[in-house]
Amino acid sequence: MSVSGLSGCPSRCCLWLPNHNRGSICRQVSAVPSAGKPKENFGLLHFERSSWTVSTQMWKTQKTHLIKCAMDASSGDMANQSAGSAIFPRINIRDPYKRLGISRDASEDEIQAARNFLISKYGGHKTSVDAIEAAHDKIIMRKFYERKNPKIDIKKKVREVKQSRVVQAVTSRFQTSATKFVVRTSIAFIVLRVLTVLFPTEDGPTLQVAISLMTTFYFIHDRLKSKIRALLYGAGAFIFSWLVGTFLMVSVIPPIPILKGPRSFEVLTSLITYVLLWVSSTYLK
Repeated sequence: MSVSGLSGCPSRCCLWLPNHNRGSICRQVSAVPSAGKPKENFGLLHFERSSWTVSTQMWKTQKTHLIKCAMDASSGDMANQSAGSAIFPRINIRDPYKRLGISRDASEDEIQAARNFLISKYGGHKTSVDAIEAAHDKIIMRKFYERKNPKIDIKKKVREVKQSRVVQAVTSRFQTSATKFVVRTSIAFIVLRVLTVLFPTEDGPTLQVAISLMTTFYFIHDRLKSKIRALLYGAGAFIFSWLVGTFLMVSVIPPIPILKGPRSFEVLTSLITYVLLWVSSTYLK
């Protein structure tokens, strides 16, 4: 039979024991103590068991020592590798954009390029790599959230409108005038507004509108020193201003209860026209 390292016949067994010098040896022990010397047989069996226990403990101790040496060597190599690697200088900055060194308007390609560059430079330092990856993931998640929940950026919209070709073409037709000239035109058109509101006639503010047209011709000629341009610009500004004022009164601006009478519509249209004529007289290039 064979049981846990023991082999033999019913009357005797063989115990395999590790030996440091010659490997394993087999010692035969009687399974049944003899009648002549029972104490000696039991003593021999106790001795064999003690030797086997001591040898097993020594083998376990050597195995534990070897594992500990291997772990120490591995830790030493990792420490040497970390000590010789560059450390990311912005590792403690909380803002992910500042940590990666990019602006908040950076595209996804720019974000990925910044991450790859920093990883290639500080890839040997694990803590630096973790900080770079954390900042990259946080920015990507924020971009994904903003794409799913877009917000209206007023400053960005205004900048886009200013940079459009139509707005640039319109603004290129205007120029800044001297302060004294702006004051003169402002006073003239304010007087026309006051006269239109205080003295409306049954036929409407026809006289005030005619005076505003002549005033526009005068100020444009005084600024540009050209009669033809003054005539063309003045007539075009008057027609455009009156059409815009009529459209606003019909479609946008609600009736104002302060101005009452059969000609209130013409009066409000004239007030809007005066504003546009003042702009043309003062700033049109």
